[in-house]
Amino acid sequence: MTILSKVVPLVLFFVVLTVAAFVGYVVYTIASDVAEKASKKMEKKNISFGKDGMKIGVKEIGNENYVDQTQSLLVKAWNYSSWPAYKSRLWNKENEPPQDAQARTP
Repeated sequence: MTILSKVVPLVLFFVVLTVAAFVGYVVYTIASDVAEKASKKMEKKNISFGKDGMKIGVKEIGNENYVDQTQSLLVKAWNYSSWPAYKSRLWNKENEPPQDAQARTP
């Protein structure tokens, strides 16, 4: 056998190995770029990926703001509610006619 017949398979192996390494590198760079862009986009929505898994962040709201919003909703609900047939014995007595002035029917 000649030296050329021994070298050609070795050169062919290195060419195939180089092409495979190049394709692998391109796939790796594209995948890491997509992962980085997706991670940045998810961080804007308070979602992050780490070694422990996915973490979802909650927007912080102060206790005072929370109480103000809750109280505001309760006051709105109270103001918009109505009890059509309810008359209290303790308040709204000025709207009732006096009992002596009621007309009698024969």
